[in-house]
Amino acid sequence: MKAMDTIAFDAPKTFSRETEFITVTVAGQLLGMPIGRVHDVFVVNEMTKVPLAQMEIAGLLNLRGRVVTAVSLRSRLSLQDNSKTGRRMAVGLEYQGEAYGLLVDEVGEVLKLNSDEMQPNPVHMDRRWVSLSQGVHQLQGQLMIVLDVDAVLAFGSEREAA
Repeated sequence: MKAMDTIAFDAPKTFSRETEFITVTVAGQLLGMPIGRVHDVFVVNEMTKVPLAQMEIAGLLNLRGRVVTAVSLRSRLSLQDNSKTGRRMAVGLEYQGEAYGLLVDEVGEVLKLNSDEMQPNPVHMDRRWVSLSQGVHQLQGQLMIVLDVDAVLAFGSEREAA
């Protein structure tokens, strides 16, 4: 009889709970959005104003033949509009079957961060920002606010509920 060969198994691997975020900057504040929610990042060329629209609605865009609602993230965060006429960037998202482009000042990089290291919102954070945030990540000398994409794009239902 032949001796059986033994097979050594590696110890089970622990899966890291990393989440990828695309980073954007608005008024100097670093913000992160889960990359799974982002469809694309694009430069805004032309935008059509929508008469009598809510102040958060910057206009409508045509993105590869699809109508996209442009939402000013500055307005959603209760910040003054940026009067710069330079290149405008947008992050393409979907919410309830509709296409949106969040207008941001700059698009940064993609970061992989450990989900266990996300902290709750600071107690002194403006309540308007708290309602749009899932928490924060402390990076090297900088705080990244993790946006709650659904809350950012649910501004129409906020007014209906009020």
